[in-house]
Amino acid sequence: MKFNVEVGFPTQKKIKFFQFFCFLVILSLIISCRRYNTPQTNETVDIERMKREILLQVNREMIEEEIKIITDFVESKNWDMKTTGSGLWYMIYGNGKGEKATTGKSVTLDYTLSLMDSTICYSSAMYGQKTFIVGYGEVESGLQEGVMLMRAGDKARMIMPPHLAHGILGDGDCIPRRTIIIYDVELIAISN
Repeated sequence: MKFNVEVGFPTQKKIKFFQFFCFLVILSLIISCRRYNTPQTNETVDIERMKREILLQVNREMIEEEIKIITDFVESKNWDMKTTGSGLWYMIYGNGKGEKATTGKSVTLDYTLSLMDSTICYSSAMYGQKTFIVGYGEVESGLQEGVMLMRAGDKARMIMPPHLAHGILGDGDCIPRRTIIIYDVELIAISN
């Protein structure tokens, strides 16, 4: 009489069977969960709508407060700044004669990122120049937007409310939660 004892790793066949078995279990769980979902009543729809409206109102109030803080700050500094529809405040100075930064282009910046109390959080002097591809979300959305207003050689100052910078949580390192930040940048180079 011969005994067949398997030792070592499972065969490909066993692995595929196990994967198929796991897939079936997960699929059956999903189907069974969907079967027992309670239908939404008018009352639950109304509650969800009220929750959304409350969150939107809180959001509006936070943005209005940030706009007032930035407006007062800019006026106290006598800075001639413009704003975009997203809430970015900016002023471009210097006479950049190079090409315009556009989506998909790689840009290199000298920069200083500071808080409104002049505390410097990050800078190219500390960490080297910042290089990123415009439009690919590698940096703050406010910086992406501001750089697209510039030409190679331009210098700019940008003030970013939290929703364009590090949000309500900050960066967990130097930038506190729900903080307005200031970028002073020089667009050094643009390449493909």
